[in-house]
Amino acid sequence: MADTFIEMKVTGLTIDPFTNMPIIILKDLEEKSALPIWIGLIEASAIATELEKIELSRPMTHDLIKNLLKILGINVKKIEVNDLCDNTFYARIYLIRGSEEFIIDSRPSDAIAIALRTRSPIFVAKKVVEKSRQIDLSKTGKEGEEQMKKEKWAEILENLSPEDFGKYRM
Repeated sequence: MADTFIEMKVTGLTIDPFTNMPIIILKDLEEKSALPIWIGLIEASAIATELEKIELSRPMTHDLIKNLLKILGINVKKIEVNDLCDNTFYARIYLIRGSEEFIIDSRPSDAIAIALRTRSPIFVAKKVVEKSRQIDLSKTGKEGEEQMKKEKWAEILENLSPEDFGKYRM
């Protein structure tokens, strides 16, 4: 059975107050469900640069990738956040050149940074949204506490509006 995907958009970047790690917030187009994805500082910087339309004197990695794709005549059809396993998100970038299609494995943060630069749609598997909401009550100790904090954050983030994000809202 094929996965069902939901088109989503980046609605902001924020910082997890518990871990001080950046979180990118994706929401469906009707803003009924949200997906927080914890990402690295460098990736958050790359995404924030694009969200803020900051022009740098030299191309950064994701800009370089966009330029390479353009010169090679390759378009980004879409990106998909297609799995969540052991608290790790997985993504794919769908590329098209002529009648050929290529699917590239990617970290979600890189795929999203490229999608933003190429104005490509972002899709998330429904199962990923559902998995991200699950609370594993069997976890105990520090790991369980961290999971509960993440779940609480997911609940808070899901109820935020784009106006709540300040500087990085779209």
